[in-house]
Formats: sequence, C-alpha cells, structure tokens
Amino acid sequence: MLLISGFAVIDGEAANAVFLGSQQWMLSRLGGFLQLGVAVFLAVSIGLAVAPRIGRIRLAPSDDAAPTLPRTAWLAMLFSAGMGIGLLFYGVAEPILHFSSPPGTETTDAGATARRALRISLFHWGLHAWGIYALTGLALAYAHHARGLPLAMRSTLAPLLGRFTHRWPGKLVDVFAVLATLFGLATSLGLGAMQINAGLSHMLGVPMGRSVQVALIAGITLCATLSLVSGLDRGIRRLSELNVGLAGLLWAFILLAGPTAALLGGIAPLVAGYLRGLPALTIGAETLGGREWQESWTLFYWAWWISWAPFVGVFIARISRGRTIREFILGVLGVPTVATLLWFAVLGGTALQSELQGTRGLAAAVDHEVATAVYALLDQLPGTRWSSALAALVVALFFVTSSDSGSFVVDTLASGGHASPPVWQRIFWATSEGLLAAVLLVLGGLGALQAGTVTTGIPFCAVLLLATACLIRSTREQART
Repeated sequence: MLLISGFAVIDGEAANAVFLGSQQWMLSRLGGFLQLGVAVFLAVSIGLAVAPRIGRIRLAPSDDAAPTLPRTAWLAMLFSAGMGIGLLFYGVAEPILHFSSPPGTETTDAGATARRALRISLFHWGLHAWGIYALTGLALAYAHHARGLPLAMRSTLAPLLGRFTHRWPGKLVDVFAVLATLFGLATSLGLGAMQINAGLSHMLGVPMGRSVQVALIAGITLCATLSLVSGLDRGIRRLSELNVGLAGLLWAFILLAGPTAALLGGIAPLVAGYLRGLPALTIGAETLGGREWQESWTLFYWAWWISWAPFVGVFIARISRGRTIREFILGVLGVPTVATLLWFAVLGGTALQSELQGTRGLAAAVDHEVATAVYALLDQLPGTRWSSALAALVVALFFVTSSDSGSFVVDTLASGGHASPPVWQRIFWATSEGLLAAVLLVLGGLGALQAGTVTTGIPFCAVLLLATACLIRSTREQART
C-alpha cells in the first residue's frame, strides 16, 4: 500500500494510467469469468440454505451454542458494513442515470423506462451482491467457529492447502485479501467524501474539490479510528445501530413527503420484474447493454462486491457465532436484499416520479455532479434544510462505520486471524485506508477508485471460487456424519 501511494506521489499520471489500463485489460479478458463466479456464489448460497442437513449445521463448536449477538444488532452491523455509503451515493443517482440514458433497446414509453431503470439498479445491488457476502462470510464462519481455525481467508482453503494453510501459500492468500479489501474500502470512502462535500456545498456553499474531500477523509478517518480503538461491542456496534436508525428515518421521510401512493403501489411490480428477469441476467442469457456499458456498470459492481467480500465476510463471520447455516444465509442474503429493494423503491422511485411529472431537474443535477443526487431530490421535498443535514449525517456515519469495521477486518487478516489485535495495528490500518482513498481520489476521482477496485476484485474471484469448493466439501462431509 505504501509502495502504491509512493508511486502515485512520484508520478500521478503514470499511476493513474496503470490503474486504468489494468482495469480495461481485466474486464475485456476476464469479464465472463467474473460473471460466472458471481452466479456460482449466489446459487451455492441458496443451495446450502435449503439443503436439509447442511442448513442445520451450527456455526459453533457444539450444537447447543447460543448466538453471541441479538438478531437486531447482528442485522444492523452487517448492513452498515455491507454497502451503506454506496446506497446513499447511488440510491437516487443510478435509477436516474439509467432513465436518462437507458441501456440496450430504447422505448418511447417513459413509464416503462423508469420501471426498467429501477430493476437494473436492484439487479446490481440485490441478491447477487449479498450472495457474494453470504458465501464468503459462511466459509469464514464455518472454518473459524465450527473448525476452530483462525479468522482469516487462508482458513477457508484449509481442505485444499492442508499443511500449507499456515505457511507461505496461506499467508499469500491473506495478503491478497488485505489488498482487495483496502481497494474496495478506498472506493467507498472516496464516494463518501465526495457526497459529504456535495452536502456541505449544497447547504453551506463549501466548494467542491479534491482538497476539501481529502480533508474530509482525514477527519472521518480520525473519527473511525477512535471508534475502532473503543472496540467491536461498544464503538462499532453502537454506531451501526444509530446509523441504521437514522437511515430509516431519512427513508421514511422521503416515503411520506414524496408520492406515497405511487411508491407503495410500485413495490410489488418492481419485485415481480426483478425476480422474473433474474435467471436470464444471472447466466448471461440476457444482457442489459453493450459491452462497454456492461464493463462500466455490471462488471464493475461485481468486482466491487468481490473486493469487499473479505471485509464483509470476516466482519459478519466474527459476529455470527452460534447461528445455523440456514439462519446465517437467510439473514445475510434475505434481509439486506429486502431493505435494499425498499431503499431503491422509495429514493429512486421518488426521483423517477419527479422526472415523469416533467420537473427534469434531477437528471441535470446528476449529469453535472453524481454526488449531489440525493440533495437534489431533497430540494424538491418540504423541509429541505433539515433533511439535507440528516442525509449528510447519515453519509458521515456510514463513512465512519465502513472505515472502522473495515480497519478491524484488515487488522484481523493482517495479524493472521487474531480476534483482538493490538491498538497500534488498528490505528495503522485505519490510517492506511484513509491514505489510499485520498491517493486514488487525487489521482483520478471516481475513475481511479473504480479502476483500483476492479484490478484487485477480479483476481480475488478465483480465491473465492476455491473457498466455495472447500466449503461444499467440508459441509457435506459433516452432514453425512
């Protein structure tokens, strides 16, 4: 990480060119492999949950072990860690972008285009994303809680690596997981800084710019470090619960202040359309746009989720001791997907209703600056000042919870699966995440952040496929005993 930062400081243009070139090369040659991997992760997660004997296996040394956290706290922590900042950033922007520039076949029916825009957004943020997290988290939780191995990615490959699990091949897997996690987190932290900057600009006239965003990264990273030092049960848990509560308040306000009847009436058709198109989209029988569009949207998302997989996987494995495999998958795969659907249905639906009614202000705002999308939406609703302040606060808290929980996970991976690493290591990794996010943001903004994610996410897909094979083998053996 320090080498990457040093390279960027010495020659920023060359570093940016390397990232963008690597992204293009990987997407053009390995995009199909990435798409196949994501389909496998979702299918295997569902298969393990419905398997009668495997689903009853408990993620603990014994069958009578109780979960370590209440279910509500568990769900709040995994959802905050999973994709909080991204939902705030893209909850309004992505449906609007797909509406104003629809991929694939165009139609003159604006209503049909709006409904399709929501389905595309949900496809990117729904079951496929959480299927990656569920599979990774389950492999880690099973190896750690049921088999007593360190909470590290190398443990998921123990059936394959054997005695080399704790030697250099296993340690190399952990190093790769750390790199993937750092780049995935850097992307989210960069998005968070851009959106907080947009909120401050909208409310207080603070200029939009890289220097302000780097200062925001530094300030929020400091807050995340303080939360991280206070520990998992106090700092991270309490912030996660507060964060989800405030995000729910923002969601409820938009639902009630917006076209409530139209939003509620659109949920069932959105679910039906999403589920109907899911099989064909999953196996690639249907595509949403051309190759360039697929690389910019769908394949980028798949690489982003995979780069986050070690982070989210280790984190939810750490807090999931005592749950059965079926309960784990239903919780990780089902509940956040439903919450994501409701989020897009209300925020994206309100934005699209505004466009359909002829306001047309949101599309122009998003086209000018994607980070301002949610604030542009709140401008069209009553109580703009306080709702915009609430949105900025939610973004900031998601920023902190992603950073502190991410630092906790990176620290765990870097220390070989140690459950309580030293405080100085936590501070080091929290600072490193902020530094990498700032470097990529200065290099090339959103494009550099995305390129870094793809460069690490696609190769790590191979590691997760091997972990999937090992998990299937181990759980089948246990189910037969």
